[in-house]
Amino acid sequence: MIRLLVVDDSPLMRRLLGELFAAEGDFDVAFARNGAEALAALRDWGPDVITLDVRMPEMDGIACLDRIMIEQPTPVVMFSAVTTQGASEAMAALALGAVEVIPKPSGAVSLKMDEFGPPLVDKVRAAAAARLPTALRLRDRVRARTRLGGAPRPPAPRASRPRRPKAAYRSDTGLVVVGSSTGGPPALDAVLSVLPADYPWPIVIAQHMPATFTGALARRLDGLTELHVQEVAEPRLVQPGCAYVARGDADVIVSLRREGLVALSAPPDPTRRWRPSVDRLVESAMAQLPAERIIGVLLTGMGNDGAQAMLRLRAAGGTTIAQDEESSVVWGMPGELVRAGGADRVEGLDSIGQALIEAVAT
Repeated sequence: MIRLLVVDDSPLMRRLLGELFAAEGDFDVAFARNGAEALAALRDWGPDVITLDVRMPEMDGIACLDRIMIEQPTPVVMFSAVTTQGASEAMAALALGAVEVIPKPSGAVSLKMDEFGPPLVDKVRAAAAARLPTALRLRDRVRARTRLGGAPRPPAPRASRPRRPKAAYRSDTGLVVVGSSTGGPPALDAVLSVLPADYPWPIVIAQHMPATFTGALARRLDGLTELHVQEVAEPRLVQPGCAYVARGDADVIVSLRREGLVALSAPPDPTRRWRPSVDRLVESAMAQLPAERIIGVLLTGMGNDGAQAMLRLRAAGGTTIAQDEESSVVWGMPGELVRAGGADRVEGLDSIGQALIEAVAT
């Protein structure tokens, strides 16, 4: 049985989530009304996974998440409001260690459970099996346990990197296509932060995430990396030194126009389960460019999106890189690619950025 702790100050939401997970048959569900009760249950009951609302009295979800990741790191799926502030809270939650952030339905929640419930169950079940990085908040955990540092503090800021010498790159132009899902935002941060500002091939990213959050994700990555990162909310001419994040709840495709290669937001393909679809992104790239000028990267995530398209990409002469199992939060998508024999390289998260540099170097 999966021990699930549901933390929400709404009695209705607790009841609906309790009924939803109880009906699955493999969840043992307990409840907490606020962050303080959640921390007590964390210590006394030891859940396998937690769903945690952001907005709660006494101790909100962000403060509670911070304490969870320091005191007893546990996979957490956060509920955040569908607002601009909610998007900022979602990025904060992911930075603190949440496995997944989901928009909380508004209005008559009970009428939306048929749509909202099944994907939530899938994500919570995947989160329960997730691997949290062993170094997650390590400095804060040590400080809290030794009582030398007082109250928990946010992670230390990224150390400034020395200026990189300019590298010699291939003369041809190409495209990097990246797919990620559960655990993807921190993985994208780790990969993109290695790349220099003059990285010669544009990067298009399909991260499974609602539209509410993808703009905030792009802004966060833009501030943390040397690349210029934008959301694909409108057609964008893709350029070197830039990365483009698909708008959530839609697909992203690339098209060759007179002015060059353009990334476009497209209505989602109803035949594909995951959005934005990694398979569709890779297929669109292969329709516009020779395979040898495409690099496919498949990062952590539940499901199998991207595996079949990248298998075909490799067979046609393209380069494919899969994140390894040890560094993946959920080794679903990259694992499917590896098992199918479609990965040229299987790399730890801290090696993928360097692999991308090597792939375009002369």
